[in-house]
Amino acid sequence: MAPQTDESPDLQADDFAPTLVRWQRLHGRHDLPWQNGDAYGVWVSEIMLQQTQVQTVIGYYARFMARFPTLAALAAADEGSVMESWSGLGYYARARNLHRAAREVMQRFDGRFPAAVDDITSLPGIGRSTGAAIATFCFGAHEPILDGNVKRVFARVFGIEGFPGARAVEQQMWALARGLMPACNGAAYTQALMDLGATVCTRGRPRCADCPLRDRCVARRDTRQRELPAPRPAKVRPQRLRFALLIECAGRVLLERRPGQGIWGGLLSLPELAAQTLPDALVEAGRWLASHGLSDHAVEAMSPVVHGFTHFELHLVPLHVSMGNSAAPLLAAETALHWQPLDGATEAALPAPIRKLLAQRDACHRTPRGLP
Repeated sequence: MAPQTDESPDLQADDFAPTLVRWQRLHGRHDLPWQNGDAYGVWVSEIMLQQTQVQTVIGYYARFMARFPTLAALAAADEGSVMESWSGLGYYARARNLHRAAREVMQRFDGRFPAAVDDITSLPGIGRSTGAAIATFCFGAHEPILDGNVKRVFARVFGIEGFPGARAVEQQMWALARGLMPACNGAAYTQALMDLGATVCTRGRPRCADCPLRDRCVARRDTRQRELPAPRPAKVRPQRLRFALLIECAGRVLLERRPGQGIWGGLLSLPELAAQTLPDALVEAGRWLASHGLSDHAVEAMSPVVHGFTHFELHLVPLHVSMGNSAAPLLAAETALHWQPLDGATEAALPAPIRKLLAQRDACHRTPRGLP
């Protein structure tokens, strides 16, 4: 009996593999350029298919194999030519590892690609699942694989909860993969799993009506195709608190050109203050205003502007200074500061959150609301 969750349908291991093998014979992919090839070609294709769709890989594979038709040719090539052939495919560490591994095969295995899965996975860039696929397709092994497509199939068919990349969930899936691996037809079964995940049990729009496992699938039974497998848990981004001066005078706002490097490099923004707390920021604001001849004006903290970056969440607290309707003071020509009319400020080269803030100021003319 295959490992099951409490809610999974009764699915015998000796029925699972034959069902997929029969389906693959009729509906699977049989015309991929690396199928039925030697270990070198299968290996190159498996590396290219990491993080990349089949349709993208096909053209690159043909050009790569034309330039490096044998493992010896790849090993003898210089890294520059290998990288040139990989250009545009992305994830360039794959190409460097492929090149290194080819040279290791020449040195360690006398130029013959190793057949044992442990030897295969000892080469650079080849992990457990990739090594198992090569050993099964090329050397008649019966080693289970667990790539992204297979994880999706297992999660849906057996109702496996949790993110498949989590260690406990992945271990559960490896146990399932071992239990379901047949003693014969290993290559056909492995290809069937790959084909099913890539063409039927897809991430966005699974074609459940065409799936050979549809009558036993937990996700289909419970209408949970969108929930399984569970997505990667969202990481809590750290928060960074910053303070900036929002100085208004006669319908204008004071902006500062930011340095060319760093966040918002080269854009116009509000002058920022070197402070970590609101009390310190208020003190620093007074000093800044005095140093620019703009003192004797009240400073009031506004509600924070929140903006998400990839690796952190910015909480920018504007410190509002209203200088009334008198003419805007002259600024030294050599400074990065300039007065920008609020009317039309959104057309300037501003960061998105600053543009939104100034648009609100221009449209609403509301009184700044202080923080407690």
